[in-house]
Amino acid sequence: MSGGTPDVVIVGGGIVGAACANALASEGLSVTIVESGVVGGGATAAGMGHVVVMDDSEAEFALTRYSWQLWQELSAELPPEAEYEPRGTIWVAADEEEFAAVSHKHQYYSERAVPVEVLDPRALREAEPHLRAGLAGGLLVQDDSVVYAPCAASWMIRQAQSRGAVLRAGSRAVEITGTAVRLADGTNLAAGFTVNAAGAWAPQLTAGLPIRPRKGHLAITDRYPGFVRHQLVELGYLKSAHGSDAESVAFNVQPRSTGQVLIGSSRQFGVENSSIDRPILAKMIRRAIDYMPDLSELSTIRTWTGFRAATDDKLPLIGPHPAIAGLYLATGHEGLGITTSLGTARLLADQILGREPAIPAAPYLPSRFGEMIPLIG
Repeated sequence: MSGGTPDVVIVGGGIVGAACANALASEGLSVTIVESGVVGGGATAAGMGHVVVMDDSEAEFALTRYSWQLWQELSAELPPEAEYEPRGTIWVAADEEEFAAVSHKHQYYSERAVPVEVLDPRALREAEPHLRAGLAGGLLVQDDSVVYAPCAASWMIRQAQSRGAVLRAGSRAVEITGTAVRLADGTNLAAGFTVNAAGAWAPQLTAGLPIRPRKGHLAITDRYPGFVRHQLVELGYLKSAHGSDAESVAFNVQPRSTGQVLIGSSRQFGVENSSIDRPILAKMIRRAIDYMPDLSELSTIRTWTGFRAATDDKLPLIGPHPAIAGLYLATGHEGLGITTSLGTARLLADQILGREPAIPAAPYLPSRFGEMIPLIG
């Protein structure tokens, strides 16, 4: 753009906004990133950093698989502080009913060339000795990974800056149109087009977006190297995480390269404060201990919360706003923003540049929700 106006202003310096900035700068576009706090803060800092292929729907599988492949391609370039590790995921079956679901998942993934292995009770115990006895088995998705997302996001922003992108950290956006972003201090940043990548806060900047914030808790222990070897998730997570209940917890633990154990997860709708909800946290920890009794002997050193941006159909909004010319959306990823950040960025870049994307973009287009014009009065 002429006169110093950037081609694009992106609001949001989390993992999704950072990935979009890097992808668009890599295409030769001039980019400005607006972030009210620190890069990689918000939901990015509150997430587990699980890079996972999911199979709730064909659209979810397509986006997570595509992004999973992009993470694998990028992994050699990531700095050590991003702590990218191919740990694999074990979906843990508590009983025979859940173990029946293992067979279904095994077939689904195998038919789509995702490396998986069924674990019987003995193999499960050998893979993760601290799991309780009596579990029915599990499914190992061998190439899933973990990453320390705040550092990965910071690296992506630095990559974008090396290509000329400008970061405005500590600048709070209050309004986004298709051609400008207005800041809290009154500054108006003109742009060729804009991207709302503000996660759970995106509706505050673009009224009418079909997004609700969903609160979650996490806890992390002191250092216990080798206590957990894989990302472990209960198969019941698929029901609890995506159900309609106001709140839920599920067994979900992750090994960190530091030797710490990251413990999740919880979900709450209709809660706006970020404080620790002690009953929910206690319920989450009890759930984890039910699967891994020895967790009760580890020291938890920190707990925190974050807000995920959730849509009713459990798919993100990626693409042009249907009623505001020049405004693009990259939000609504709920608990899969870290996994799908790279795929989101590629899809967005392809749409902006008029290219055919690697996967169909239609399932994620904001227009599936209509014009999204807010009601007045």
